[in-house]
Amino acid sequence: MTKSKTQTEPFILVVHGPNLNLLGEREPEIYGSLTLKELNERIVSKARSLGVRIGCFQSNHEGQIIDTIHGQRHSAAGMVINPGAFTHYSYAIRDAISAVNLPCVEVHLSDIQQREEFRRISVIAPVCIGQISGKGYESYLLGLEKLVEYLR
Repeated sequence: MTKSKTQTEPFILVVHGPNLNLLGEREPEIYGSLTLKELNERIVSKARSLGVRIGCFQSNHEGQIIDTIHGQRHSAAGMVINPGAFTHYSYAIRDAISAVNLPCVEVHLSDIQQREEFRRISVIAPVCIGQISGKGYESYLLGLEKLVEYLR
């Protein structure tokens, strides 16, 4: 997990779910051409402008995502999550978000409402303060803005 250095600002956890490690390679016509590293750099830059610290985490494993959410429950002020395919069926991640009682914004690079039928349902959204999709990498930046606005 990468973090910015200032310790006085609120800390926001950013979670990238499965297959997002392949950004820039995987279906760029759907997910864009930015790599995960480049995306994280843009998120950290946006966070600095908003006066918050960021910790970015990616995993292809549901349990690691849950463990990270649990592990950050006392240090994070909130969370931005792109659960990837877990969006549609991971009640375990949904329950982890609910259990830690942190405000959370769900984000997606593609517009999940315009994709395959199974992608249109999010089991995560009901425990989030909002969902932003279809804006490419800007979904994350808008999600971060929404979360920071909510926290203030």
